Amino acid sequence: MIGEDFLGVLAAAQNGSEDAFAMLWRDAHPALLRYLRVAAPDTAEDVAGETWVQVVRGLAGFRGDERAWRGWLFTIARRRALDERRRRTRHPVAQLMELPRDLEPRTPDAAGEAIENLATEATLATVATLPPHQAEVILLRVVAGLDTETVARIVGRSPGAVRVAAHRGLRRLSQILTMTDVTP
Repeated sequence: MIGEDFLGVLAAAQNGSEDAFAMLWRDAHPALLRYLRVAAPDTAEDVAGETWVQVVRGLAGFRGDERAWRGWLFTIARRRALDERRRRTRHPVAQLMELPRDLEPRTPDAAGEAIENLATEATLATVATLPPHQAEVILLRVVAGLDTETVARIVGRSPGAVRVAAHRGLRRLSQILTMTDVTP
């Protein structure tokens, strides 16, 4: 979170400051990628890129504080993920060969290395085993740091339904961790 300086950073980004936009990106992108790695596991980076393109297009018209900014950003990300899921359903692609992720040629990504260092990959894999609605709510609440009302608007459910989904998901995660002898 940027904090007290957010409105100044936002105004500068809206006026074309690359440094200010970079600050917004650095603050939000790691949480956005974590969310998308569960919401759109096969296309997280692509959906993140599309999300930021949409943010650039709409940034000048955005009004609100940092909480509203994060809600807006994750709403865009969710919509792009749903669009990508629909596109893939309509136009399935047959892979020529299945290449395990650890054999894919990659250049190290600073955000990815930081996530791995914090064992986030394992955590996200565990969260991904939850029912999709519970996983999405937990990611938006915990990873993105959004409040219940904002999450409810994003997912199109009531705040009560969001609280119930979060409670059930966290309870299930606790059970999974207990079964694998991992202390929460």
